[in-house]
Amino acid sequence: MMGKMSPFLILLAAILWGTTGTSQALAPETAHPIAIGAARLAAGGLFLLCIALAAGKMKIKNWPIKTTIMASLSMALYQPLFFSAVTITGVAIGTVVAIGSAPILSGFIEWIYFKKRPDIIWWCSTFLSILGCLMLFMNKESVYVDPVGILMALGAGLSFASYTLVSRELIEKYSSLSVVAVVFTLSAICLSPFLFVFDMSWITSFRGVSVSLHLGIMATGIAYFLFAKGLIHVSSSTAVTLALAEPLTAALLGVFILGEYLNRTSWLGIFLLMLGIGILIWSSKNSGSQKELRMVQHE
Repeated sequence: MMGKMSPFLILLAAILWGTTGTSQALAPETAHPIAIGAARLAAGGLFLLCIALAAGKMKIKNWPIKTTIMASLSMALYQPLFFSAVTITGVAIGTVVAIGSAPILSGFIEWIYFKKRPDIIWWCSTFLSILGCLMLFMNKESVYVDPVGILMALGAGLSFASYTLVSRELIEKYSSLSVVAVVFTLSAICLSPFLFVFDMSWITSFRGVSVSLHLGIMATGIAYFLFAKGLIHVSSSTAVTLALAEPLTAALLGVFILGEYLNRTSWLGIFLLMLGIGILIWSSKNSGSQKELRMVQHE
């Protein structure tokens, strides 16, 4: 049963991530994007740590230090790389390159290092989802391609793909809650210098506190816990493609909450994104049912 629910847990996580753009738009004007990212990880890490301690899940004995550090660094690097890419080359190009490259990079890493070749359904759904993502964002602003911005966006995509692959290794041996609590606490420590570099006076306002708590608890703590839970029964490459529901949510929230306008091309992009994600969920459910059937026959 849990196996069948896994794609939906990842989808729900992506929907929660999709609220970050709207939250940032509602944040005080003096809040720097990287400062928001650092505050987000600090609030998220602290929240997860408190929950893990309260639930008695913080058993860190015999933890693989190298894997844990790799997962924490991947998550810590993702924040400044993504925000910098968006600042340098624009929201449209930065988002498409960062989020669109992550599934492809994840598929190739799985293929090269784990000798696990993604199936044809994954390639089709990933292609449809990335094409949809491209169509959705291309009309948002005048296209400005900056090589440094593109490199940073690719770095963000690689960071997210690496985090997914490395953290999957951890959740196979330890509880999902303890994994995200440890990884995000370490990531928050890595980004903590940014809290002293940028002006943080905005965080004392009601809007500043509200945005930080929403980003930390909902869009980081709960979202990444759901993502880790889903990773137990879903391959890393599939999980990263399902995470493309993030820009889809962001676009719809932009229309319904921020009053943004989408043209026909963007709406067609939304349709293709939903189609790609739908195909992947359908194939994940089918493969999960076949595994269960084989297990029953084996018994």
